Amino acid sequence: MCKHCGHHHCHQPHHQTVSQSAQTVTNSCQASSCCASHQDGEGSAGDDDPDRPHTSCNDTCENASSASSPSWSSVTHEWGVTGMDCPSCAGKLEKAIHATPGVESAQVLFATEKLRVALTHEAATTDTRSAIQQAAKKAGFPLVPLNQTSTTPSGWLKWRDDALLFGLMGIMLVAWGLDYWSASLSDWLFTAATVVGLAPIVLKAARLARQGSPFSIETLMSIAAIGALYLGETTEAAMVLVLFLIGERLEGYASTRARDGIQSLMALVPETVTRIDRHGSRETVAASDLEPGDRIEISAGERLPADGQLMEGAASFDQSALTGEPIPVDIDAGDTVMAGSLATDKTVQLTVTSAQGENAIDRILRLIEQAESKKAPIERFIDKFSRWYTPAMIGLAALVVVIPPLFFAASWQEWLYRGLALLLIACPCALVISTPAAITSGLATAARRGALIKGGAALETLASINAVSLDKTGTLTEGKPMVTDVRAWHGDKSALLQAATAIERGSHHPLAKSLVLYSAERGLSVPDASHIQANAGRGVQGMVEGQSVRLVALDKVAESTLNHAQYQEAQSVAERGVTVAVVLIDEQPQGMIGWRDTLRHDAREAIEQLRAMGIQPVMLTGDNPTSAAEIARELDIDYRAGLLPENKVEAVEALAEQYRIAMVGDGINDAPAMKASHVGVAMGSGTDVALETAEAALSHNRLVELPRVLQLARATQANVRQNITIALGLKGVFLVTSVLGITGLWVAVLADSGATALVTLNALRLLRDPR
Repeated sequence: MCKHCGHHHCHQPHHQTVSQSAQTVTNSCQASSCCASHQDGEGSAGDDDPDRPHTSCNDTCENASSASSPSWSSVTHEWGVTGMDCPSCAGKLEKAIHATPGVESAQVLFATEKLRVALTHEAATTDTRSAIQQAAKKAGFPLVPLNQTSTTPSGWLKWRDDALLFGLMGIMLVAWGLDYWSASLSDWLFTAATVVGLAPIVLKAARLARQGSPFSIETLMSIAAIGALYLGETTEAAMVLVLFLIGERLEGYASTRARDGIQSLMALVPETVTRIDRHGSRETVAASDLEPGDRIEISAGERLPADGQLMEGAASFDQSALTGEPIPVDIDAGDTVMAGSLATDKTVQLTVTSAQGENAIDRILRLIEQAESKKAPIERFIDKFSRWYTPAMIGLAALVVVIPPLFFAASWQEWLYRGLALLLIACPCALVISTPAAITSGLATAARRGALIKGGAALETLASINAVSLDKTGTLTEGKPMVTDVRAWHGDKSALLQAATAIERGSHHPLAKSLVLYSAERGLSVPDASHIQANAGRGVQGMVEGQSVRLVALDKVAESTLNHAQYQEAQSVAERGVTVAVVLIDEQPQGMIGWRDTLRHDAREAIEQLRAMGIQPVMLTGDNPTSAAEIARELDIDYRAGLLPENKVEAVEALAEQYRIAMVGDGINDAPAMKASHVGVAMGSGTDVALETAEAALSHNRLVELPRVLQLARATQANVRQNITIALGLKGVFLVTSVLGITGLWVAVLADSGATALVTLNALRLLRDPR
């Protein structure tokens, strides 16, 4: 239970602060679009002056707070938030900040413990910032500069939150023991325990009421405990408080696990790193001081503080914390390595490529922040429902207290007791947390597997998908040509490959690079070539060891050049969707080489799993029908070929009339179709446009994760339904028993805390990885 905002779904220690940096940004948006600087985190972590403005924008971004959007020109400040235990705390803090003069909008990002406030230019003063900090402190959530080191409570602070609970339990044990000798002294001790335990709860209820939340659990607890004392039920009054505090601890322990994934992700970036200056001197600097172009050194067993490009040689990096891939990845010189990756085999040097706040970890955290603001439809309904549910139940409890004594001459004392029990049963905590607990667990599990889902709404839509349209190139296939066929009509294959590779070496054409790699993998020694000349659309030629060597596309070869058998063989290979080039040495055909974009190694498995789930796969591609037909035949799926971006949109819209469809792609040309589908899924290697358009992304490029994400979405949706059933079912049963006088106050509290703990624990089942 939240010790600040009065809800049961809390899961953070009070004294933990956030390890991030402070930032202030000035928004200057054009009405047409949201500037990229906000998306990329311009003006983020590491500024010496946390109140210094930076040019950026957060006005029209899709991840804006549900609060009012800032105007076209405003100043935005960000702080870390401490003492925030549950998502409802975020709402309470937002209310407190909104009451500050000059605040246009306030957004609390619970997942990353950040407060973002937009101020008018007139109000962007030190006094206003101080007022915001005072308002947050008064609300119980002190603000700290971003990047302030986390502190772990020790000594008395470590036990302060539990001291009240242990103290009450001790007093109650003594009171029960004294009951055998002095009932009046026992009642006095129970009363004292209740008053001591109730005092901070009443103060908290009053504070929350002043902030616009009069119907908190503290309010209900205060009314029930005071009413029990009035009725002389001192033992039950004290028991209500003890069960309430025990419920807080149990629920807090269970809920903490749902947030551990995000905290561990933030901890992947080290605070310091070894930087090498242009003279070769090494110095230890803060990771926040790094800039693009800096040269850093990472030893085996250390993590990268920023995205970087490996400078020389090759090295292995463990990226499992980011991608879910358990096997270390081999990185060659010139390749980029993500922040948070662990060097596994040796000391390496890299060139920093990411600006502050723009590395892989920051991008994932921004997606999490976006996801937090996009609630599922059922979650939004529960939020609205809970707003009138609690006042309505308080009114019902009042009627239960008043009507029987007034109209049926019943006992005031008896029906007051039943009304108080009904009041406690009516607490909406279990119902309120039933949906966000499951969705948070589902999103955390997906992120751990390398699938980033932008919010509960996307997760709920994924659960209803029964058809998937997939792009071919880069999605079902590797997205790069590989040598698949080598046929020698005269001599051996090695000589043919050596001659062809000699004139292709040094070319940047994808086919040439693939051929050079193919020959290198086979250990072939490639001779030097001269007079190399590329003929656009036709092929390449050059001189190798005194012989003229040409590679010519099959459709550009003169009919008289090949005999019938050679032509038929080449044509049969081309009909499989293979790009064929004929090798001519001194104008005589010596053989042919074929390339094709090959299937991802897990494409067949992914398609089979989709079918097993009852999901219909279909391939949409702009590639030629021959190549598309060959890929579709290998996967045994339906396909549409030769599609322009607008044709893909039409195909998706047609399928959407029959199915709930997801579109999976990686290119700019896939973005319109993603928007046209019910939900878009981008491959992690895709373009920025595709990744921005999609509601979900497979960051590690493993297509087999697609059916697993859909299974997780379905499991999450089922979990939500189970939680709502548990919450409403228990409340329905005990509501009736409380009105009938079968159960009392302490059972009512136990039922409420028990239901909240049950739905939380049920949601945490989603954190288990079934693989």
